[in-house]
Amino acid sequence: MLVSLSGVTTRTLHRCAHLAAELERRHVPLSILHVARTEDGPVTAWVRTRAAAGDSVLLNGYDHRIPPTHRAVHLGRKAEFAVLPAHEARLRLIAAKAALDATGVTVDGFAPPRWLASPGTVQALREHGFTLCADQNAVRDLVTGEIQRARVQDFTSQSHRTETVRCFALVLASARAARRGGLVRLGIDAADLSRPGLRQALLDAVDVALENRAFGSTYGSLRHTAPA
Repeated sequence: MLVSLSGVTTRTLHRCAHLAAELERRHVPLSILHVARTEDGPVTAWVRTRAAAGDSVLLNGYDHRIPPTHRAVHLGRKAEFAVLPAHEARLRLIAAKAALDATGVTVDGFAPPRWLASPGTVQALREHGFTLCADQNAVRDLVTGEIQRARVQDFTSQSHRTETVRCFALVLASARAARRGGLVRLGIDAADLSRPGLRQALLDAVDVALENRAFGSTYGSLRHTAPA
């Protein structure tokens, strides 16, 4: 089971820390999706601390405020790498790696904003030494080429539903995947932690997966535990 957290800001940091503590009680690590342009302040310090404690950190883009110059479909600025050609993806990855080096953050792989990565982005990731790319429907080992198919379950993919249905759907999907012995991927945006129902649904989804013999892991350790 992989639990990812995105959108960490100074305003949401206390809720993120509380979630991490709740997961620690369940012996479930976090995979933090980190935007490279984040300033070297409390958020970055917290990310470094979590990484030192065993959590995973995945690059989640460079700067979501800058819209890509190539967009075949309208996906919004937050889908930063969804349709980029390889050369533009390379430029953003170069800038991202420089920003990470400046703040001392080491990443275990790449998770594109909104979980959408173009073929050009995947090509550029390989060229720049990234070993893993987690997209909406799979986790890709960029070294061996192995693909573990599992859809990430989060609340943004169910935005058209009522909150009650969204919560139920998340828990149900987690239980179904765990019972089948498959990879359980759960994600939440830090902004959603202010909504008690969504936060509790995530924890319920974690609990039901654990009850069905899933165990907590991170994206960073997935490459090392995957079967040959």
